Amino acid sequence: MQTDWPLGALELKVLDLQREVDFYEWFGLTRMAGDAAYAVLGAGDASLLRLTALPDGRPRPRHTAGLYHFAILLPSEEELGGFLRRALEEKLPLTGTSDHLVSQALYFDDPEGNGIEVYADRPRSEWQYPNGRLSIGIEHLDFERLLRIAAPPQPKFSAGTVLGHMHLNVSDLDGSQAFYESLGMELMAEAGGIMRFMSWDGYHHHLGINLLEGRDAAPVTPDVSGLRSFEIRRLEADQTDPNGILLAPPLL
Repeated sequence: MQTDWPLGALELKVLDLQREVDFYEWFGLTRMAGDAAYAVLGAGDASLLRLTALPDGRPRPRHTAGLYHFAILLPSEEELGGFLRRALEEKLPLTGTSDHLVSQALYFDDPEGNGIEVYADRPRSEWQYPNGRLSIGIEHLDFERLLRIAAPPQPKFSAGTVLGHMHLNVSDLDGSQAFYESLGMELMAEAGGIMRFMSWDGYHHHLGINLLEGRDAAPVTPDVSGLRSFEIRRLEADQTDPNGILLAPPLL
């Protein structure tokens, strides 16, 4: 577990808790705690995901703020290659792949439509900064190379796996950026006027924000399934961002 990593775990409100738990255990997380109302899943001794049952909840409508995807960062590209092999063999719900220049990524959806990225970073020495901004691209992923260097597939994510970043649908890029800058993040890159990437400590991004659900998307509400919160280890008290998403310090 990376004890200095700034992100802890995220919490999803779910409509069918058992179905979601079964999916994430199949996906590669380990159930660590829970009861009929909630479950905690993680890798090694680190919790990465909390699922909370939402009785009488409703699915997230379109044109609302919330989760675009959460990203599971693996310790090496060899482990990512092994996970890709398992995803193909077990028919995990793979929805896309990409080489982002700073990282290599696989994309999935859970049964309730929550987006998941599983990725491995490239060495920082390979990152490029044209015009003073980090280059985060969308290139074809070299499947063949990843499978060639793959570690043996494992049923569970290894110790050292962390919540690498969060990517959110927001209503206002400027307002969201200003809020997260107040928490110490800085802008690392932007794409097409609809997407920005922010981080602490020069990382490529701990947070992505985008307008893909439209400008002035409605905020997160308690009765809608999907993202409720994510943990930031540098916070001293709970806060709420402009989109209605709870930010909380990690539970120790």
